[in-house]
Amino acid sequence: MRYRRLGRSGLKVSELSLGAWVTYGAQVGDDAALECMTAAREAGVNFFDNAEAYGGGRAEETMGRVFRKLGWQRETFIVSTKIFWGGEAPTETGLSHKHIIEGVNRALKRLQLDYVDLAFCHRPDPETPIEETVRAWDILVRQGKVFYWGTSEWTADAIFGAHRFAVDNGLTPPTMEQPQYNLFVRDRVETEYLPLYDKLGYGTTTWSPLASGVLSGKYNEGIPKGSRLDLPSMAWLREHVLEPGRIDVTRALAVIAKDIGCSTSQLAIAWCLKNPNVSTVITGASKKSQVLENMHATDFVVALTDSVMDRIQKTLQG
Repeated sequence: MRYRRLGRSGLKVSELSLGAWVTYGAQVGDDAALECMTAAREAGVNFFDNAEAYGGGRAEETMGRVFRKLGWQRETFIVSTKIFWGGEAPTETGLSHKHIIEGVNRALKRLQLDYVDLAFCHRPDPETPIEETVRAWDILVRQGKVFYWGTSEWTADAIFGAHRFAVDNGLTPPTMEQPQYNLFVRDRVETEYLPLYDKLGYGTTTWSPLASGVLSGKYNEGIPKGSRLDLPSMAWLREHVLEPGRIDVTRALAVIAKDIGCSTSQLAIAWCLKNPNVSTVITGASKKSQVLENMHATDFVVALTDSVMDRIQKTLQG
């Protein structure tokens, strides 16, 4: 495992990380989470991603119990949460001062931790002044409950606005963005955010490298029983990710993957790692075998030569 700086910050994150979205607290229980997190840790992963919204808080509870059981030295790993969707009440949603402070405190209780290393605004909140949001994060940083704060799926203009207000007022500016990034979703990371990397030194913790499993190839012949997209609660995701043409592209990518000796999943993850502006690629897994396969994607980055990248690009263009 190699480690990359989170943008221009001094924090070094493993180039592959493990996230809890959809799986923990919903699709898998504590035993499977422990097995996956242990396998990831043994492969060199030092960053574990979570959010208050995942499983209605159950994902953080699961991860917290696993941390406690494994007894890892806290200084050796990185944990995140994301704040926006915290509950049903109007005061439990969004990026108000109240919800950011209370949301982080509740996340810490669920995770059984004194602090999180990274905390993200899970989405932009047009109803809350950016000054209020920035000041709330600055308070948490000064209290030692959050080390770095950032954004997720914000526009570049909104991020610049938050950074400018923070710097102008002696407050802690955002450090990183968590955008979706994969072979099907590219524009924001590759184009819109370019000024953020150059001018602000922004880091990225990208999510969904397999496009919710589509790029693994497991949906090439339909939706397998028990898979993520087979879950009734994932009907909204199924409609979103199974766009026309994606399965055909995935089948074509499988040919390229076979030529360089890897799986389609490993090809897709390695492709994300080729981007120097990606600090870490967040992977997901419901069982140990998936973790092990994903971790070996790092072995194939060197195989993505210019000619192979050209083949991939032509496949995407049809």
